[in-house]
Parts: sequence; structure tokens; C-alpha cells
Amino acid sequence: MRRSRKVKILATIGPASSEQATLKKLFEAGADVFRINMSHADHDLMRTLIGRIRAVEAELGRPIGILADLQGPKLRVGRFANGKETLTVGQAFTLDDNTEAGDATRVYLPHPEILKSVEPGHRLLIDDGKLELKAVKCDGRSIECVVVAGTSISDRKGVSLPDTDLPVGALTEKDRADLDAALEAGVDWIALSFIQRPEDLVEARQIADGRALLLSKIEKPQAVTRLSEIMELSDALMVARGDLGVEMPPEAVPGIQKQITRAARKAGKPVVVATQMLESMISAPVPTRAEVSDVATAVFEGADAIMLSAESAAGAYPVEAVATMNRIAERVEKDPTYPAIINAQRSAPEPTGPDAISYAAREIAETLELAAIVSYTASGATGLRAARERPKVPIIALSPILATARRLSLAWGTHCVVTEDATNLDDMVDRACRITRQEGFGTDGDRIIVTAGVPLGTSGATNMLRIASIGETSGPAGSDK
Repeated sequence: MRRSRKVKILATIGPASSEQATLKKLFEAGADVFRINMSHADHDLMRTLIGRIRAVEAELGRPIGILADLQGPKLRVGRFANGKETLTVGQAFTLDDNTEAGDATRVYLPHPEILKSVEPGHRLLIDDGKLELKAVKCDGRSIECVVVAGTSISDRKGVSLPDTDLPVGALTEKDRADLDAALEAGVDWIALSFIQRPEDLVEARQIADGRALLLSKIEKPQAVTRLSEIMELSDALMVARGDLGVEMPPEAVPGIQKQITRAARKAGKPVVVATQMLESMISAPVPTRAEVSDVATAVFEGADAIMLSAESAAGAYPVEAVATMNRIAERVEKDPTYPAIINAQRSAPEPTGPDAISYAAREIAETLELAAIVSYTASGATGLRAARERPKVPIIALSPILATARRLSLAWGTHCVVTEDATNLDDMVDRACRITRQEGFGTDGDRIIVTAGVPLGTSGATNMLRIASIGETSGPAGSDK
């Protein structure tokens, strides 16, 4: 099974899509990676979902990526005596360390780190920004505020702090337990929520120890400010537009999306655009025209993947949502303006041998109109370099390691195939030609370009490219899985 598009689709699993039969339909409709939201899944459910995904993978014979999205620190106010209070703009309202039930003048804030970090002038956004408070006086135990916008507050609503740098890490105790369970269960990607600084990745990377790759969700202004440092320690990025649009002006988010997408592509790291892409399809069988344009914009920008959240997790039309996103992506990539836009965003290659080889492979493949670029990759680095170039021709990533193929399912344009490592150069070329033909990317007489690291099996050391003709060296078709 091969896709007719290069951008990947990441689908969130939930009550509407957790059965194995539905997961198979989602993959067949276009999902390349499945996301498990640990805010809503306990460990038993997570393991059940992973087992079902792996069963679909085995049935269809295609590597499927799994991303476990950690909840991150959830900051919430306490409870109110009446459950909800009505406020007025301009009135005073206090958040404090008093555990008594709240009223129209105050509420308990069970986060001493916030009480100690907020300074006068800082904004506090409650309930996804529906209520905006401005700190007036802070003493470490209470924050006296004035209501700037909004008229109500109720039990356990979330708190966002766009102006405050909290001295806490991104991993909570729940996250550590979820991370250990996800790694033990064999997920391919770990998404870290509410990253503020590069140091927030250190603990997760130490725990993961190479067993999964780390994706940093950019959803706080502090993360945008330190984007280059965070990207250096991340394996991929996500433009998490929901929380980002709460803590920053919504009109700033489209520009930030472009900034993050282009920076990630320049660094050769996958980038996912997420949140409310087909929001209306939670309850409707078709999207709005604006949503179609939103998805199309992300594809035009060259994002590696586009994500569905509640649309596929809890919506009434999960399969239709994936199929719709798939159709939009296919249509965009066939648009006559698409190649020019993608080419205009291409950065010069890094001054390294592997990057120069990947750059040359794309130039040669497009100049000679070859059938495919075939990259042998053990660690995935060669496949990511090929994806960074955004070639017009397909990328076939061959790896002897199943985990590598699953991880590359998030990378733009990579068609991953698990195959035994080649024994010598002739076997390498022969195998590349044979698999290209088997996977439907070429026929006898077509030419491909092969990139690899020599000696064979050398991780991350792409130093060779070779043009080969299908049929001249390839033997009879057979299984290389």
C-alpha cells in the first residue's frame, strides 16, 4: 500500500476510533501515525490500543507509527462553594493558598509555584482565555488581580500564564509514570506538553534513552522565544495551535506556524501542524471551506504531518475526517503552484558530506526524472535528510530495523520498507531496484538513485549515491520483509 501524497496524517485515537476494525479503516483512509492522548488513556487502555495498532500493522504489512502524548502540568483553580461565580470587568479577584471553597472575590490555587512566580502586570488566563485577570499585587501566598475580560469562573478551570516563566519541569509524576509505561509498551514517539525551555527535555531524554524519539509541542510563548534551543534537543516539533492561541494573540499564530514549520524543515526535523484542522467534522460529515483552506495551507508550507484531534478521537465521522484530510492533501500536492512554493522554502544544505549527498540525490533525481530516491537508513538519519530536501520524486526508506521504519512514518514523503541489510554494494542496488518495483514505484527500465552509508550499516554516515536501472540488476520479485 502506497500513499498518493507526501505529507503524513496523524490521527488521535479515542472512543470513536479505538476498535481494531476502525483503526484499520483509519489507516486505509490515510492515517500514517496514531496518537494516544495520555490525558484520557490509562496504562491498560494504552497497551490495548497499541496491541490493536500492531495487529493492523501485521495484517497490512506496513509500518505504523505510534505517538504517546504526555499530559504535562495541568494548572487549575480550586472549587467554588456554588460551583460557579459571576464576575464583572474591573472588579478585584484573588487567587490564594487558602483551601476553603471560593466565592465571587477569591479562589484557592493549588499551585504554590504560580503564587511565587507571578509578578504585578502578568496576565492569568482562565478557562482557555474566556476569563482574563491581571495581577496587581503578589506576596508569594496570594495574587490580587483585576478582571480584564470575561464574566464567569467555575470549578477546576485551567490556568494559562503567558507572561510567567514557571520554575518547574515539563514532567509531572503522572507524566513520568506514563512515560515509563509507554516506553515499555514500545511507542515510537513521545510528545512533551507545555515545554518552556530546552532544559525541559533533558529528563525525558534521559528516561527514553533512545527507546523512542521526542516531539516538543510548541504551545507557550516562552517556547517560541527559545525555539532554536528547544529544536536542537528535540527530534520533532508540533505547532500546538490550541494552547498557543490562548496564551498568544490568535492573529499571531499563523505567522508563528510558518516560522516553526520553516525552522524545523531547515533543521531537517519533522514538524506537525495540529489543532482544529477539521473541527466541524466532529459533528458534521463535511468540513467548512475555511477548514479545507487551513489544511491546505499547512500542506503548502511543507509540514511533515497534519493532525486530527477530537475529529478522529471522539467525533461522529472519524474515518470520513481522515479521508477528507487525505483528499485535501492529495489535491494540494497536485496543484501546479505546489512545487514552486516548496522549492522556494528550500534551504541550502548543511556543510556536511551526508547533507551534500542528499542534496545531490534530489538534484540528480529531478534532473533525470528518476522513479525514486532509495535511501538505506539504519538510524533514520538518511531518511530524514532525504525528506528535508522535499524532492518531487518519491522517497523509499529501506531499513533493517522496524523501529526506524515506524519512526520515519512521521517524516514527509518517506515510504518505509523493512528489509534485511544488504550484504554488499551489488546486493544493495539489486535490493533497491527490486523493492522499488514491488512497491509500485517503478517498472523495468525505470531508473532510481540509491543513497547509503559505506561501509554498509554505518549509522548516519551517508556517503554514497548510485544510479541504477530496474530490471538490469534486479532478480525475480519476492518478499524482502
